[in-house]
Amino acid sequence: MAALRIAAASAHFGRDLPRSLERIGSVVAAARRVGVSLLVLPDAALGGYLADLRSPDPDALPPALDPDADEFAQIRAMAGDLVVCLGYSERADGRLWNSAVCLTGDGVLGRYRKVHQPPGEALVYAAGDRIAAFDTPVGRLGMLIDYDKTFPEAARTLALDGARVVACLCAWPASLTQRAPRLTQDRQSRLFDLYDCARAAENQVVWVAANQTGTMGGLRFLGQSKVVGPGGEVLARTWAKAGLAVAEVDVDAEVERARLVLHHLRERRPDLYAEK
Repeated sequence: MAALRIAAASAHFGRDLPRSLERIGSVVAAARRVGVSLLVLPDAALGGYLADLRSPDPDALPPALDPDADEFAQIRAMAGDLVVCLGYSERADGRLWNSAVCLTGDGVLGRYRKVHQPPGEALVYAAGDRIAAFDTPVGRLGMLIDYDKTFPEAARTLALDGARVVACLCAWPASLTQRAPRLTQDRQSRLFDLYDCARAAENQVVWVAANQTGTMGGLRFLGQSKVVGPGGEVLARTWAKAGLAVAEVDVDAEVERARLVLHHLRERRPDLYAEK
């Protein structure tokens, strides 16, 4: 496969669905202008994230959407031949899920429900029970949602399932208990970057992390969207402001180069990793 232009978006998304759709349309148009083939939007791009992780207000939750809601048809029309990943609050089977969808103008390519949850989120959303990659026009891809990247097993599961690109959709805030005066000095800012680079390097995959910016209730989101190469090197990033991190990557060539001498997946010793 030839080199692709991959973009990770930093942007703020609130409760207003029409405004969220308008902003998604603007980001898609900006990505198209610079020749992007894969665009990753943040978690909760439709309707925003929770406003409080300690005790979420049940009367102030993000709007929940059915998997076949009209909003997704509108986004497919915007996407055209772009592969677009975005997050939303899903209503299905009588429960709520923090979910992500990957789509193009031709339809839905893959879906994911967040598996790992911080305590406050678990008060609102059910936990997903499946981590799997899927095929797309830009190659085999997997999706995770913010806190998932804290767990190496999640990204490793996708890599073992053949994903060469992992899209990590985030609504990752600054520290709730030890917030630094500057975002770049915040403990969560350091961890956000550390996890992105580590997960890419240990699995030798291209990692695309998109994060919200701005504030929602008591949460202040970090931005710091980025594209990371399979050696753990940051190829493009947005820092704390809204924008697109765009990198041109020949995914197959870069992954093969990273795995030429040291092939982490092949050299594992799973017989020794069983939980005791």
